[in-house]
Amino acid sequence: MGVADWAVLLTAATAAGWVDAVVGGGGLIILPTLFVVLPGVAPATALGTNKLAAFSGTSAAVMTFARKVPMRWKALLPAALIAAVVAGCGSAAVSLIDRELFIPIVMVVLVGVAIFVTMRPAIGVTMATHPPTRRKTIYVIGIAAGVIGLYDGLLGPGTGTFLIITFATLLGTEFVRAAAMAKVINCGSNLGSLIFLGATGHVLWALGLAMAVANIAGSIVGSRMALARGAGFVRIVLLVVVVAMVIRLGWQQFG
Repeated sequence: MGVADWAVLLTAATAAGWVDAVVGGGGLIILPTLFVVLPGVAPATALGTNKLAAFSGTSAAVMTFARKVPMRWKALLPAALIAAVVAGCGSAAVSLIDRELFIPIVMVVLVGVAIFVTMRPAIGVTMATHPPTRRKTIYVIGIAAGVIGLYDGLLGPGTGTFLIITFATLLGTEFVRAAAMAKVINCGSNLGSLIFLGATGHVLWALGLAMAVANIAGSIVGSRMALARGAGFVRIVLLVVVVAMVIRLGWQQFG
């Protein structure tokens, strides 16, 4: 690769870290850029290299959010482990599944998310007046980690976004806290996929480590902006990213 190629990939990794820290969906920036800059790269290798950068960025976001946002660690840490296991299994099974079957389903879900967030402006902006019980919180976090973590290993786009919407809708959590919780689960799912893809030789380590540094920088900036600007800012970015994901997936499927 030339200097221009490195510049493009590192810029994409920085932007993806910012987006991922705020609302998720950074993979939709890095993966297409990898395929453009490295047209001969195998899809699994692109995914593995992306996971190295994404795991680094989500780890940095978790540390940034944890300093300011109260976390239910007793529920989140076991859930992150669940996400790691199922995401690794998803990455192992990805070659057995026609991923194109998932794309129309994901697009429909994302459109539904956009409509729901638009029609319910209070969702994620204010905390629920009646906080969920401890049991409900554990169930929601655990099931979300299992289902969405498996999806992350199989396909991936919008994993953080789906987690944020799940926590905001079912637990009444405002968007900043939901984003912080989502990063913990997403960190686990990224690690599970990375372990499998790295063990099977599908990571470009030198490139991935350089992109990881850029992703961490973007992630720290994004998480600090989310903390500083609040739930309203996260809501706007969420809607923009969801629309962008629908357009990107539609182009991939039908373009």
